[in-house]
Amino acid sequence: MEPKHPKDSKTILTDLVLPSETNPLNNLFGGELLARMDRAASIAARRHSRRIVVTASVNHVAFKKTIPLGSVVTVEANISRSFKSSMEVIIDVWIEDRESGIRSKANDAIYTFVAVDDSGLPVPVPPLQPETDVEKERYDAALRRKQLSLVLAGKMKPQEATELKALFEN
Repeated sequence: MEPKHPKDSKTILTDLVLPSETNPLNNLFGGELLARMDRAASIAARRHSRRIVVTASVNHVAFKKTIPLGSVVTVEANISRSFKSSMEVIIDVWIEDRESGIRSKANDAIYTFVAVDDSGLPVPVPPLQPETDVEKERYDAALRRKQLSLVLAGKMKPQEATELKALFEN
């Protein structure tokens, strides 16, 4: 399989926060934001793999800022690394100031998707070839996160987690 670049699958969804999507404080429901992030991440994973994809895990979510009613919200999803059949997707959420148009980061998340065939069985995905410094940092960090997840799940022995060990040996 030919390697793909993060820019090939980058996904940007922009939408407005409507009254039916807000809590009693007139801020976007967290569940609504999770759904938006899941949609953007699944599109990015599908673009990378060109297969059906399913959400395998939500590895990290940070609700850093509230998102008020009427805000313009942009969800950006980028593949940070692909493994055998899975892909890690990093999601950045931006809100736009109504008056100035200045964007500020509101939230971020990391999801994992698995590519599957029509029967729901995992299938291989193309490797990812990062190009920019940020893409390379995210690519390297994805392997450490995967190793940590495997160690915590009991699927990898700590001494086998070479990337994690390297963090503490210097």
